[in-house]
Amino acid sequence: MSVDHPHHYFVDEAGDGTLFNAKGKVLLGEQGCSRYFMLGLLWVPEPERLAADLETLRGRLLADPYFSGIPSMQPEARKTALAFHAKDDVAEVRREVFALLRQHDLSFFAVVKDKRKVLEYVRQRNERDPAYRYQQNEVYDGLVRRLFKERLHQHDAYRVVFATRGASDRTRAFAEALNVARERFAEKWAVEARADIEVIASNPRLRPELQAADYFLWALQRLYERREERYWAYVLPQVSLVMDVDDTREAAYGRYYTKKKPLSLAALPEDSGSGI
Repeated sequence: MSVDHPHHYFVDEAGDGTLFNAKGKVLLGEQGCSRYFMLGLLWVPEPERLAADLETLRGRLLADPYFSGIPSMQPEARKTALAFHAKDDVAEVRREVFALLRQHDLSFFAVVKDKRKVLEYVRQRNERDPAYRYQQNEVYDGLVRRLFKERLHQHDAYRVVFATRGASDRTRAFAEALNVARERFAEKWAVEARADIEVIASNPRLRPELQAADYFLWALQRLYERREERYWAYVLPQVSLVMDVDDTREAAYGRYYTKKKPLSLAALPEDSGSGI
């Protein structure tokens, strides 16, 4: 592949790495606190076409009188009027977006982290080093390395667009995590790590392809947190890989769900779900 036509990846997250409140109280298990943190990667062969189709759809829906009285569709709400976001969009809008995504050649990859395991690690680390303080970026960067370990060696160039997180610019940290992932793969398989990687921090309003990644992640989150499968079942044909790194029922490295072994509600541990 020519470097003029890079392989496009779009990266977003679901849930968050929050474990404690400002006073150090554990929040896991409380209403509104996710049990899982997920990072998703969407490969988009034709990003311009996908972006244009999403913008066209949003314009059509906003002009439809059927949606005229819906709060999330109003410009002042700064939600669907600006960008699709599965959590904020009403059911009729979600149905339209999911149907559009099915019309595109997309491949979704994700890694899932159980925050209870993160809490165990933090407590064990504090026993060894009382000065240690947990940082959410530890989890995020670790999942970036895991997600991209085998995704950066088949093409000459990659353009990785990731959704910004808060006000801080983590482009350099994200790029470093990608380089570590690529180098570890190269060391393991004795291959040369030579692909050019362009990293772009953006937001879904500017890059509609991130809105598509959000929809896949939302479906995955509903499966894990609420044990609701119908959205996930709808996008499943476009899902290539889900790594549940803390489901060690069969192997210490977790469970990998693929095209041949797809992720389903029945495959999850009985104690999964938080109901947020």
